[in-house]
Amino acid sequence: MPLALWALTISAFAVGTTEFVIVGLLPTIAADLGVSIPSAGLLVSLYALGVTIGAPVLTAMADRVPRKTLLLLLLALFTLGNAYAAFAPDYGSLVAARFITGLAHGVFFAIASTIATDLVEPEKESSAIALVFLGLTVALVTGVPLGTFIGQNFGWQSTFLGVVALGVIGFVASAVLVPANLTRTASAGIKAQLQVLTSPHLLLVYLITAVGYGGNFIAFTFLAPMLNEVTGLSAGAVSLVLLLYGASVAVGNIAGGKLADRIGAVASLTVIFTGLAISLVALGALLTSPIAAIAVAAFWGGFAFANVPPLQSYVVQIAREVSPGAVDVASGLNIGAFNLGIAGGAWAGGLVVEGIGLAAAPYIAAGVVGVGIVLVRLSGRLNATMPQAVAAE
Repeated sequence: MPLALWALTISAFAVGTTEFVIVGLLPTIAADLGVSIPSAGLLVSLYALGVTIGAPVLTAMADRVPRKTLLLLLLALFTLGNAYAAFAPDYGSLVAARFITGLAHGVFFAIASTIATDLVEPEKESSAIALVFLGLTVALVTGVPLGTFIGQNFGWQSTFLGVVALGVIGFVASAVLVPANLTRTASAGIKAQLQVLTSPHLLLVYLITAVGYGGNFIAFTFLAPMLNEVTGLSAGAVSLVLLLYGASVAVGNIAGGKLADRIGAVASLTVIFTGLAISLVALGALLTSPIAAIAVAAFWGGFAFANVPPLQSYVVQIAREVSPGAVDVASGLNIGAFNLGIAGGAWAGGLVVEGIGLAAAPYIAAGVVGVGIVLVRLSGRLNATMPQAVAAE
């Protein structure tokens, strides 16, 4: 893989850390700024809103900007947003900083995906995207716990300053390693961009992303309390399980990309979503057994995020056929679909836990992922009518 991909991975690690680390810092920030925990929770939801808006809208607005230039501008905005957060004088300023940083996040992953596919041969596109998103998964394993530790012991502002340092490293690495002469199709204008929003092929993939990814988050959002209250693990043991889960996620992310390169997006997504559904059912059935629950959590992690590379590459493949001039916009919309899935899954999981109980969450999650499998197969049949989409099978 080209060194430029590793520059994108480093940048993705910085962006992923700032997205997820806030969860561990909510109590610290709430106490320091004198706000309630639910109010501090807006720092999570408004960031996700910034991602959802920024990914498709700003990607479309910046369609004519050279991609390396846009990449560097986004990393600069990301770094400045985190610097503003570190010195935010009050809660409102911190909320604004998080929203602005979320805007950069959405566009970054949208164009990073298309840059990654441009740097490699067609048969390695999914693996290239997986390498970029590896930065995001590694952030879950190392950046988030380390950032939480720093924030709890040295102040939450220190965590944001640490992310600023990561952003600077990503900016320099991208400036040096990412080539300026990236192949770029001419913009097809507003009409072509609207085709992305009206294409049944793409809309179905966005639905698959939201349903499949969101289904997993029905259970993942409440993994820690499930292990603590149902399985009976201590807080320290839960932390170790989460670390094991994160390591499995990192492996699964790369494996998902390689699988998609080998057998195609539709076939790989069928395998991955099936494995994910089986893992969730097993988790529900074995949740009361500590050893079995830990083993299942490790197995589950391998499938949980493995769908990201094939979903993102699938969108790029279809967009090249439907609207070649709006591939970045199509990619951005899928990033938005991921975040909508996260928000919807967490919300639905909360309703399940409140109404039925923690032990029911894995089963409901498996059912929703099962719907994703049906949608994947339907997408495969629909895209078989496209001239070159059979390759996606």
